Order: sequence, then C-alpha cells, then structure tokens
Amino acid sequence: MLTEPQLADLVQFFKVLGEPQRLKIVGLLSQRPHTVEDLARSLRLSVSTVSHHLSRLTDAGLVNARAESYYNVYMLKTDALTAMARTILKQAEQPRHTDGAALDAFAKKVLDAFTTADGRIKSFPVQEKKYLVLIRYVLKAFDPGVKYTEKRVNQILANYNEDTARLRRSLVEYRFMAREGGGGKYWRIDEEKG
Repeated sequence: MLTEPQLADLVQFFKVLGEPQRLKIVGLLSQRPHTVEDLARSLRLSVSTVSHHLSRLTDAGLVNARAESYYNVYMLKTDALTAMARTILKQAEQPRHTDGAALDAFAKKVLDAFTTADGRIKSFPVQEKKYLVLIRYVLKAFDPGVKYTEKRVNQILANYNEDTARLRRSLVEYRFMAREGGGGKYWRIDEEKG
C-alpha cells in the first residue's frame, strides 16, 4: 500500500504532467538540455508561458537549471522520473488477495491465516495442503508463456516473502514452474494446476 506522502507525490506528479505542453517540454528535455528561448521556439509558445511550465516542472522535482552565461539551461532530472516509476511499479507488483468469490472456503481461510492484509506471506504452514494454497497464490504473479530470469523471479517473490529461495524451489518442486538448468530461465508449466 502507498503511504499518504507517496500518494500525494503521485497525485502531484500526474497533475504536473497532465498538461500537454509540459509533457512536450519533458519530451524535448529528454533529448538534451534547452534554454527557455529554445523551448519557446520549438513549441511556438511565448517565453513567459514556457517559463511558467518550467517553474511547475521544477517545483515537482522533474527539471533543474544551471546558469550558462546569460541563460538558464534546463535539463530533465531522470532520477526523479526513475524513482517515480519505481514507486508506481512497486505498487503494481504488490501481491493482492484474489477476489473471495473466486476462492474456495478452504483457500480463503488459509490465505487469511497466513498472509497479511497487503498480501505478504507472514508464515508458512506445516501442513502440505495449506502450503500448496500459498504456492498457488504466489504462482498467480507469473504470466503463462513468459520466461523469467532468476533475478526477476526473486524480485517478484520478494513481494510475498523474504525467503525467495524457498518459494522459488517450491514452485519448481511442485511442478508449477519449470526452469532451465544452471540458474537459467523460469516459466509457468500451465495456467492453473489443480
């Protein structure tokens, strides 16, 4: 789940980039640094309008400027965009409980007992039947037909529990996923395993 400050940052980020001229400015700055005058000419806007947009982008932490002789040269802060993308992707990859209607009562009871509200596995059951419910739950994070590197598998599994080796090994041992030898690619064997 996003924290309140993260959510506020995301809202501000999308508000600032929700203006088409600002998106065009970001696009131009992604190619190379520009002065206000360069941007105004390229966009066929007044210098004051471009300055206003640059001010909003600077306040949002997406752009910075350096003085060069009589001009300010503006450049895109790619690290800010990368950080925002990570926040968005992390939220998108957060494990979620499947709709309760789609789960049978036993699976729902197991997930309620062994996962947190945000979908992370808090402990592993000893009983194999319950353990398999958790493994099937984790399997849903992997798309059929896609081959994943071991590093990517670990990144996805880390959203569920820090013991990524145990989860990865179980997915293979219970034949929900297959892998190439020597730490190669991993993939789902079939879409659903009953």
